Amino acid sequence: MNHKQDVLEIILRLAPVIPVLIVHDPKTAAPLARALVAGGLKAIEVTLRTAGALDAVRAIAEEVEGAVPGVGTVLDAEQLAAAEKAGARFAVSPGSSPKLLDAADDYALPLLPGAATASEAMALLERGYRLQKFFPAEAIGGVACLKLLASPLPRILFCPTGGITAVKAKDYLALDNVICVGGSWVAPAEAVGAGDWPAVEALARNAAALR
Repeated sequence: MNHKQDVLEIILRLAPVIPVLIVHDPKTAAPLARALVAGGLKAIEVTLRTAGALDAVRAIAEEVEGAVPGVGTVLDAEQLAAAEKAGARFAVSPGSSPKLLDAADDYALPLLPGAATASEAMALLERGYRLQKFFPAEAIGGVACLKLLASPLPRILFCPTGGITAVKAKDYLALDNVICVGGSWVAPAEAVGAGDWPAVEALARNAAALR
Protein backbone atom coordinates (compact mmCIF):
# COMPACT_ATOMS: atom_id res chain seq x y z
CA MET A 1 0.00 0.00 0.00
CA ASN A 2 1.22 3.47 -0.87
CA HIS A 3 0.17 5.74 2.00
CA LYS A 4 0.91 8.94 0.09
CA GLN A 5 -1.28 7.78 -2.79
CA ASP A 6 -4.08 7.04 -0.30
CA VAL A 7 -3.77 10.58 1.08
CA LEU A 8 -3.73 12.01 -2.43
CA GLU A 9 -6.86 10.08 -3.38
CA ILE A 10 -8.73 11.59 -0.44
CA ILE A 11 -7.67 15.06 -1.61
CA LEU A 12 -8.60 14.43 -5.24
CA ARG A 13 -12.03 13.16 -4.22
CA LEU A 14 -12.89 16.32 -2.28
CA ALA A 15 -14.55 17.78 -5.40
CA PRO A 16 -14.87 16.94 -9.09
CA VAL A 17 -12.76 19.94 -10.10
CA ILE A 18 -9.40 21.19 -8.86
CA PRO A 19 -8.85 24.86 -9.67
CA VAL A 20 -5.53 25.39 -11.45
CA LEU A 21 -4.39 28.91 -10.61
CA ILE A 22 -1.73 31.27 -11.91
CA VAL A 23 -1.47 33.83 -9.09
CA HIS A 24 0.28 37.05 -10.07
CA ASP A 25 -0.45 38.96 -6.85
CA PRO A 26 -0.12 36.90 -3.63
CA LYS A 27 -2.48 39.36 -1.91
CA THR A 28 -5.34 37.95 -3.98
CA ALA A 29 -4.59 34.35 -2.99
CA ALA A 30 -6.50 34.22 0.30
CA PRO A 31 -9.71 35.91 -0.87
CA LEU A 32 -9.62 33.88 -4.08
CA ALA A 33 -9.21 30.65 -2.14
CA ARG A 34 -12.02 31.62 0.26
CA ALA A 35 -14.36 32.09 -2.68
CA LEU A 36 -13.38 28.73 -4.16
CA VAL A 37 -13.80 26.92 -0.84
CA ALA A 38 -17.15 28.64 -0.23
CA GLY A 39 -18.26 27.30 -3.61
CA GLY A 40 -17.23 23.77 -2.68
CA LEU A 41 -13.74 23.47 -4.20
CA LYS A 42 -11.34 22.80 -1.34
CA ALA A 43 -8.31 21.35 -3.12
CA ILE A 44 -6.57 24.22 -4.92
CA GLU A 45 -3.50 24.00 -7.17
CA VAL A 46 -1.27 27.07 -7.39
CA THR A 47 1.15 26.69 -10.28
CA LEU A 48 4.80 27.69 -9.94
CA ARG A 49 4.59 30.00 -12.93
CA THR A 50 4.89 33.33 -11.10
CA ALA A 51 7.37 34.78 -8.64
CA GLY A 52 4.73 34.99 -5.91
CA ALA A 53 3.36 31.47 -6.24
CA LEU A 54 4.87 30.10 -3.02
CA ASP A 55 3.76 33.19 -1.09
CA ALA A 56 0.26 32.54 -2.42
CA VAL A 57 0.37 28.93 -1.21
CA ARG A 58 1.60 30.09 2.18
CA ALA A 59 -1.24 32.59 2.47
CA ILE A 60 -3.85 29.99 1.57
CA ALA A 61 -2.40 27.46 4.01
CA GLU A 62 -2.29 29.95 6.88
CA GLU A 63 -5.39 32.05 6.29
CA VAL A 64 -8.10 30.01 4.56
CA GLU A 65 -10.01 27.54 6.69
CA GLY A 66 -10.99 24.40 4.82
CA ALA A 67 -8.59 24.93 1.93
CA VAL A 68 -6.21 22.17 0.84
CA PRO A 69 -3.48 24.01 -1.08
CA GLY A 70 -1.29 22.28 -3.60
CA VAL A 71 1.58 23.35 -5.82
CA GLY A 72 1.62 22.72 -9.56
CA THR A 73 4.28 22.78 -12.28
CA VAL A 74 6.74 21.06 -9.92
CA LEU A 75 9.81 20.00 -11.89
CA ASP A 76 12.55 19.14 -9.39
CA ALA A 77 13.54 18.33 -5.80
CA GLU A 78 14.10 21.97 -4.87
CA GLN A 79 10.55 22.87 -5.83
CA LEU A 80 9.18 19.90 -3.92
CA ALA A 81 11.03 21.05 -0.82
CA ALA A 82 9.85 24.63 -1.23
CA ALA A 83 6.26 23.51 -1.75
CA GLU A 84 6.28 21.42 1.40
CA LYS A 85 7.84 24.27 3.40
CA ALA A 86 5.21 26.70 2.13
CA GLY A 87 2.43 24.51 3.48
CA ALA A 88 1.34 22.65 0.36
CA ARG A 89 -0.59 19.45 0.97
CA PHE A 90 0.06 17.97 -2.47
CA ALA A 91 2.24 18.57 -5.52
CA VAL A 92 1.50 18.26 -9.22
CA SER A 93 3.91 17.84 -12.11
CA PRO A 94 3.17 18.18 -15.85
CA GLY A 95 5.13 14.99 -16.48
CA SER A 96 7.74 12.95 -14.66
CA SER A 97 11.44 12.22 -14.65
CA PRO A 98 13.53 9.67 -12.76
CA LYS A 99 15.13 12.43 -10.69
CA LEU A 100 11.80 13.95 -9.72
CA LEU A 101 10.31 10.59 -8.76
CA ASP A 102 13.40 9.71 -6.72
CA ALA A 103 13.13 13.04 -4.91
CA ALA A 104 9.42 12.51 -4.26
CA ASP A 105 10.29 9.33 -2.36
CA ASP A 106 12.12 11.48 0.19
CA TYR A 107 9.24 13.86 0.95
CA ALA A 108 5.96 13.39 2.78
CA LEU A 109 4.23 15.52 0.16
CA PRO A 110 2.05 13.37 -2.16
CA LEU A 111 2.91 13.84 -5.83
CA LEU A 112 0.52 13.69 -8.78
CA PRO A 113 2.85 13.15 -11.76
CA GLY A 114 1.76 13.63 -15.35
CA ALA A 115 1.48 11.10 -18.16
CA ALA A 116 0.60 11.64 -21.80
CA THR A 117 1.03 8.12 -23.21
CA ALA A 118 0.34 4.53 -22.20
CA SER A 119 4.08 3.92 -21.80
CA GLU A 120 4.46 6.89 -19.44
CA ALA A 121 1.41 5.77 -17.45
CA MET A 122 2.81 2.23 -17.15
CA ALA A 123 6.20 3.51 -16.01
CA LEU A 124 4.54 5.59 -13.29
CA LEU A 125 2.40 2.64 -12.22
CA GLU A 126 5.57 0.57 -11.80
CA ARG A 127 6.76 3.25 -9.35
CA GLY A 128 3.52 2.98 -7.36
CA TYR A 129 1.61 5.90 -8.89
CA ARG A 130 -1.95 4.72 -9.51
CA LEU A 131 -3.12 8.36 -9.48
CA GLN A 132 -1.82 10.36 -12.43
CA LYS A 133 -2.34 13.66 -14.16
CA PHE A 134 -3.33 13.33 -17.84
CA PHE A 135 -1.72 16.31 -19.56
CA PRO A 136 -2.22 18.15 -21.87
CA ALA A 137 -5.60 16.45 -22.00
CA GLU A 138 -7.35 18.08 -24.92
CA ALA A 139 -4.25 18.19 -27.09
CA ILE A 140 -3.50 14.48 -26.73
CA GLY A 141 -6.90 13.00 -27.44
CA GLY A 142 -9.02 13.98 -24.46
CA VAL A 143 -12.02 11.85 -23.58
CA ALA A 144 -11.55 9.45 -26.50
CA CYS A 145 -7.97 8.69 -25.45
CA LEU A 146 -8.91 8.11 -21.82
CA LYS A 147 -11.67 5.73 -22.87
CA LEU A 148 -9.12 3.65 -24.77
CA LEU A 149 -6.70 3.62 -21.81
CA ALA A 150 -9.33 2.43 -19.33
CA SER A 151 -9.40 -1.20 -20.39
CA PRO A 152 -5.63 -1.97 -20.58
CA LEU A 153 -4.81 0.23 -17.55
CA PRO A 154 -7.70 -0.39 -15.13
CA ARG A 155 -5.66 0.36 -12.00
CA ILE A 156 -4.94 3.97 -12.93
CA LEU A 157 -7.17 6.92 -12.07
CA PHE A 158 -6.47 10.10 -14.00
CA CYS A 159 -6.89 13.80 -13.32
CA PRO A 160 -7.03 15.27 -16.83
CA THR A 161 -5.87 18.87 -17.15
CA GLY A 162 -5.21 21.16 -20.09
CA GLY A 163 -7.81 22.86 -22.24
CA ILE A 164 -10.77 21.60 -20.19
CA THR A 165 -13.81 23.85 -19.88
CA ALA A 166 -16.95 23.62 -17.78
CA VAL A 167 -18.77 22.04 -20.72
CA LYS A 168 -16.02 19.55 -21.55
CA ALA A 169 -15.52 18.62 -17.90
CA LYS A 170 -18.84 16.75 -17.81
CA ASP A 171 -17.68 14.27 -20.46
CA TYR A 172 -14.41 13.63 -18.63
CA LEU A 173 -16.10 13.16 -15.28
CA ALA A 174 -18.45 10.56 -16.78
CA LEU A 175 -15.47 8.22 -17.30
CA ASP A 176 -14.74 5.56 -14.69
CA ASN A 177 -10.99 6.18 -14.84
CA VAL A 178 -11.27 9.92 -14.13
CA ILE A 179 -11.15 10.87 -10.46
CA CYS A 180 -11.42 14.63 -11.04
CA VAL A 181 -10.39 17.27 -13.56
CA GLY A 182 -8.16 20.31 -13.30
CA GLY A 183 -9.28 23.61 -14.75
CA SER A 184 -8.70 27.33 -14.69
CA TRP A 185 -12.17 28.42 -15.81
CA VAL A 186 -13.36 28.69 -12.17
CA ALA A 187 -11.02 31.63 -11.56
CA PRO A 188 -11.08 33.81 -14.71
CA ALA A 189 -8.47 36.54 -14.82
CA GLU A 190 -11.11 39.23 -15.23
CA ALA A 191 -12.93 38.26 -12.04
CA VAL A 192 -9.73 37.85 -10.03
CA GLY A 193 -8.36 41.17 -11.25
CA ALA A 194 -11.58 42.93 -10.30
CA GLY A 195 -11.83 41.17 -6.95
CA ASP A 196 -15.22 39.79 -7.98
CA TRP A 197 -15.23 36.97 -5.46
CA PRO A 198 -18.99 36.32 -5.67
CA ALA A 199 -18.51 35.52 -9.37
CA VAL A 200 -15.69 33.10 -8.53
CA GLU A 201 -17.79 31.48 -5.81
CA ALA A 202 -20.66 31.00 -8.26
CA LEU A 203 -18.36 29.35 -10.81
CA ALA A 204 -16.92 27.12 -8.09
CA ARG A 205 -20.38 26.10 -6.95
CA ASN A 206 -21.34 25.11 -10.48
CA ALA A 207 -18.10 23.15 -10.84
CA ALA A 208 -18.63 21.35 -7.53
CA ALA A 209 -22.02 20.18 -8.78
CA LEU A 210 -20.65 18.60 -11.97
CA ARG A 211 -20.52 15.14 -10.41
